[in-house]
Amino acid sequence: MIAVLAGGVGGARLLAGLVQVVPPAEVLAVVNTGDDTELHGLHVSPDLDTVTYTLAGVSNPATGWGIAGESWSVMAALERFTDQTWFRLGDRDLATHLYRSGRLAAGAPLSQVTAEITAAFGIESRLLPMSDDPVRTRVELAAGGEVEFQEYFVKLAHAVAVRSVRFAGAEASRPAPGVLAGLAEAELVVIAPSNPVVSVAPILAVPGIGQLLAARRDSVVAVSPIVAGAALKGPADRLLRELGHESSVVGVAEVLAGVAGTLVIDEADAGLADGVERAGVHAVVADTVMRSDELAAALARRLLAVAR
Repeated sequence: MIAVLAGGVGGARLLAGLVQVVPPAEVLAVVNTGDDTELHGLHVSPDLDTVTYTLAGVSNPATGWGIAGESWSVMAALERFTDQTWFRLGDRDLATHLYRSGRLAAGAPLSQVTAEITAAFGIESRLLPMSDDPVRTRVELAAGGEVEFQEYFVKLAHAVAVRSVRFAGAEASRPAPGVLAGLAEAELVVIAPSNPVVSVAPILAVPGIGQLLAARRDSVVAVSPIVAGAALKGPADRLLRELGHESSVVGVAEVLAGVAGTLVIDEADAGLADGVERAGVHAVVADTVMRSDELAAALARRLLAVAR
């Protein structure tokens, strides 16, 4: 089995490549839920949904998130009543949130509800939230004040400076059932090219997960989300700088050195391989930009070759 720590579009695209080269049932994804939020009385799990829709082949190819061919009638109607429609929920996407929220209200844990949703989409891989307990990413702004992650990421368009990031509820949380066993038993653990500050770090903050990976770091391979000093998507490069790290593959290596023995870096960063090695992480150079399904599959094969 191959286990992947995933968050956002980068994690979803890597998983989509991986299931092309190994049987999907042999893939476990441990997905960030620090981004989860409550909107209009509904529990929204953006990263779980992005991975689900991508593996189901229904995601919006233009954005990497949401559902292709989406319509927005409900959001248009909601605007009559509230200005809290800055986080757009499409009509088809709403069905997922309605089902999840109803099941959670009935007492089902998030991991069970996730299994039901992925089964309904015909997904053979196992998707697990990092925890059934609420862990929420909170962002302290340099200008003052603290906001939930989606307000920073969507409402403020992640265009404001950040002073710190914390994961509320992490200390009291527990890994979802199956997470620790899956990570321990996996032949290879991959940290997807997800934002190391707000996608990977929340997973590692759940007690037991970071410690388990540290104990087997030689068989943990991370893929850098930073290419030529910039994030391919989202604010990873700015967050690294604002929190005191170098915005480069070297900075990524320093952040993940405690849990990953190898970092796969893009060909554009081959000249920084020595810096990655000095950070205590073995550097492997590959084409990491998943511009197509074929390139995502090629990257997955490269990861398997590194492990073996």
